[in-house]
Amino acid sequence: MSYDAIRSGCVIRFAYLWTREAVKGETAGRKDRPTAVGFRLPRPKGEDLLVLFPITSQPPQPGRFAVEIPEIEKRRAGLDSALRLWIIFDDYNTDIVGRSFHLEPVPPLGQFSKAFFAPLMREFVRRRSEAQGVERWR
Repeated sequence: MSYDAIRSGCVIRFAYLWTREAVKGETAGRKDRPTAVGFRLPRPKGEDLLVLFPITSQPPQPGRFAVEIPEIEKRRAGLDSALRLWIIFDDYNTDIVGRSFHLEPVPPLGQFSKAFFAPLMREFVRRRSEAQGVERWR
């Protein structure tokens, strides 16, 4: 298996490390969770940079940049359509394909549609200065 299927808009299982956990000194995610691949940015030597967003069943606090996932998108992404799920965009991880201790070359769970996901990525870029991230590859 290769990392080729991991691209923008797909959903993978990833040991996501929340910023609040990293600030407390934690270095590993507490559990594998569904995680949206926001961007896959090409880099030299094929070690592409991934920007990853957590998916959670916990309703976000007011004021968070989060979007509830519609039922059809949950099905496309290989998620449980019976659960209410949100993508959190003001907390993200970055990681390097091929150098990551947290990323496995397994097939994604599924893929969000471009119609759903592309506007969210444009909004993330617009609001990026308000988001907090954890570099998992350092």
